[in-house]
Amino acid sequence: MQIADKMFVAIDYRLTLDSGEEIDKSEANEPLGFITGASQVIPGLEKALMGKAAGYEAKIVLEPEEAYGAVREDLFQEVPKDRFPDDTDIEPGMTFQAQGPQGPFMITVASLNANDTVTVDLNHPMAGKRLQFDVKVVEVRQPTADEIAELSAPGGCGCGCGSAPADNACGCGPSEQSNCGCGGSCG
Repeated sequence: MQIADKMFVAIDYRLTLDSGEEIDKSEANEPLGFITGASQVIPGLEKALMGKAAGYEAKIVLEPEEAYGAVREDLFQEVPKDRFPDDTDIEPGMTFQAQGPQGPFMITVASLNANDTVTVDLNHPMAGKRLQFDVKVVEVRQPTADEIAELSAPGGCGCGCGSAPADNACGCGPSEQSNCGCGGSCG
């Protein structure tokens, strides 16, 4: 059976950057499962797998436009420093989780400013990066009724790894320092 729209697909994968740094991988005997067309993996990866069958193995290289997009300058915003936890020494490169209308999202501190504000980067941490996937298709089949129902459940339908809208930075104070990899179903 070949991968087509609305199919359940399970893959073993390893994600690296051009530098060779490993960003994510599926665990042994725990392939990443997703339904095509449900925005559960990045578009370029899904597109590259279309028409393939179980047993297919390849290195798939995705340019930023096929993955998390280019770095967008409009997603850099100044936020008052008092929106950050008082007990935290804020430094460039730190990541925080904030809450927006569509759920939690990550922000990265880009710079500290003299006017008591912090410039934050709302781009996805993988924006602007070329991604290299070593992929093996483990399974291709019709999704079960339960798998389809899970997509409709609150919190279902994708991993939420897309870039946060620019207006999410204002009004939601970052709540905790966190590292944002690209694990789970973000593939």
